[in-house]
Amino acid sequence: MGNPTDVPEPLVIEKLCEAARDERNHRYSVSTGLFNLRREFALRYERKHGVKLDFDTEVLAGLGSKEVFSHMCLALMGPGDTAIVPAPSFPIHIYAVALASANVISLDCTQPDRFLSSVSAVAEHLYPKPKVLILNFPHNPSTTVVERDFFVDVVKLARRFGFMVIHDFAYGDVCFDGYRAPSFLSVPGAKEVGVETTTMSKGYNMAGWRLGFCAGNAEMIRALATIKGYYDYGIFQPIQIAGILALRHGEEGVERQAAEYQGRRDVLVDGLERIGWETQKPKAGMFVWTRYPQEWRERMGSIDFAMKLLEEAEVAVSPGRGFGEAGEGYLRLALVENEHRLKQAVRQIGRCLRGEKAAG
Repeated sequence: MGNPTDVPEPLVIEKLCEAARDERNHRYSVSTGLFNLRREFALRYERKHGVKLDFDTEVLAGLGSKEVFSHMCLALMGPGDTAIVPAPSFPIHIYAVALASANVISLDCTQPDRFLSSVSAVAEHLYPKPKVLILNFPHNPSTTVVERDFFVDVVKLARRFGFMVIHDFAYGDVCFDGYRAPSFLSVPGAKEVGVETTTMSKGYNMAGWRLGFCAGNAEMIRALATIKGYYDYGIFQPIQIAGILALRHGEEGVERQAAEYQGRRDVLVDGLERIGWETQKPKAGMFVWTRYPQEWRERMGSIDFAMKLLEEAEVAVSPGRGFGEAGEGYLRLALVENEHRLKQAVRQIGRCLRGEKAAG
């Protein structure tokens, strides 16, 4: 329901095969990532976002952004600590905090200005004050996006109330219609208060390879490196070597993939509108987040509706309730299938619901 089906660029796959044939690459690797991998990541961040990073102290490579995010929570929080989490919530944003034995306060993030006002109010009145603010823009599942000024205000709040910031930037490479997702780290002072996690799963189609990064505040990176030193032996070295090549030469492929997702978005949204759904086109991400029709919302919750589509239309979707109470009444539809399959899915949904209506 959200598992990419596209494949990496051929030269990246070829490099992986070449590196795997080298007997030296089958030993344990460093848990923070190869020197050249961290350097290429830092160079790309400067090219793409205008952010200068010290790849020795401000960059760490991990087994995907989910892993580095989870271990960062473990490094920063413990019993009695509190994290503010955006809602609706991608599950790991809740459960990584819970696994660290910390508390979660969920705030609706679909209206970014109101979200920041709520963050300020919570930080003002909660005791002890929140330790961490978790952000995720472009947001999964709601596809909410922000502009750079949003992060300017985040840094001001972090300084005022003394909390740390973790920005999950997993969908920063998948943007549409000229929108460019801003990096949290591009804002002055951001590295003083937080970090940003990224992944090569989306734009580079390397989801199964498990390659991601955490960058920003050196103390937070050092804490994460300490945790990882106990938990894993690093990423399989041929994957890191292929990742170096992807970061160095793969930007055109990333742009092509974003265009592919944009085309699928248009096909899916246009199709849903034709069958009577009110759906907005997202500016970024791999999903469409949409209310299902009111007549069905009055009859059943999103989990039951998703099961109906699975059993009767043979279409798999994610129920909004799976992302917390704030997601009820919505579905998350993934853009991972080709346009033909998406058109077919819409036709089957339409037939399923029309048939039920006619029978009623």
